[in-house]
Amino acid sequence: MERADKGLAFMLQYENVAWYDSGEVRILDRRVYPRKVEFVTCRTYEEVVQALRDMVTQSTGPFTAAAMAMALAAYQCRDRNAAQQLAYLEHAADVIAHARPTTVGRMARITGGCLEAAREAIANGERDVATYIRDFTVRTNNRRYSRVGQMGKHLAALIPDGGAVMTQCFSETILGMMLRECREQGKKVRMFCPETRPFFQGARLTATVCHDMGFDVTVITDNMPAYVMQREGIDLFTCAADAICCDGHVVNKVGTFQISIAANYLGVPVYVSGVPDQGHPTVDCVHIELRNPAETLEAMGVKTAADGVKGYYPAFDITPPQLITGIVTDLGVYSPLELDKYLAVSEIGPYEMVV
Repeated sequence: MERADKGLAFMLQYENVAWYDSGEVRILDRRVYPRKVEFVTCRTYEEVVQALRDMVTQSTGPFTAAAMAMALAAYQCRDRNAAQQLAYLEHAADVIAHARPTTVGRMARITGGCLEAAREAIANGERDVATYIRDFTVRTNNRRYSRVGQMGKHLAALIPDGGAVMTQCFSETILGMMLRECREQGKKVRMFCPETRPFFQGARLTATVCHDMGFDVTVITDNMPAYVMQREGIDLFTCAADAICCDGHVVNKVGTFQISIAANYLGVPVYVSGVPDQGHPTVDCVHIELRNPAETLEAMGVKTAADGVKGYYPAFDITPPQLITGIVTDLGVYSPLELDKYLAVSEIGPYEMVV
């Protein structure tokens, strides 16, 4: 099998996202990367769930970690009979899916796919169900990366040679695929990455991937996007999404909404990569996760506010379709108000929808 992660940055390689082997799941700790390259080792699926809640991995990393957690759960129940294994895995699938509230729908489809793989393995008399689930995850990841590669081509086509692109948070695979396509076309692109507090995914993850893949990249603070758009001649603003509702609303890392407002005011197009999530038919279905408010009162573990000051931390915000120029899918660019046209022709699998 030719791997679709070929030529991507270190942290986008399958083994460096999350990986099951011999009763353990290793997850690259994105909270400290790139200053440190450390992996969190989990020996139970419950430990993977806690790692997800602790933001050990972010962007689409949690979705791969969830699948590997299902492999680990299969290892944990390996000595039980078939019926007991399935009951154990059904419970694990539900617990893993609910690790974080805003992404329950997608997580459930991922763990559900792994559960089906487990049923198949058990029915076929496979002795190592855990490895069977891991191999299933690798195959589906490969198909997903390939589909995202198509998004990367469509997105790269929107960027002029010598253009300037602003991002938000860490768009994971789509970022790598977009840059790989630009590199193959010989396009020189300048990247501008807001830092994305409080976990600094833009400064640490997006900027590192851009640098690793040979592109000019500049980190800016979260209150600079409007000025930088105006001053540096930004050609487009792009991000991925934690959920794209079928009514065109986009749920993404908090700050996306305000950058989109600034982009619209300055005439900068806004492109969101991903596919509509049928688990979120309308924006009313979205539950925004409120994280520990203390996390906004510090920067990389260093307290920045006086004792007694209150914090507030919504992890995501919602950008309305009126501010979005287009949704970049594997089949092309769609208006956010016409996502039904994509759903009518797409044959994408539920696990592959995560970019």
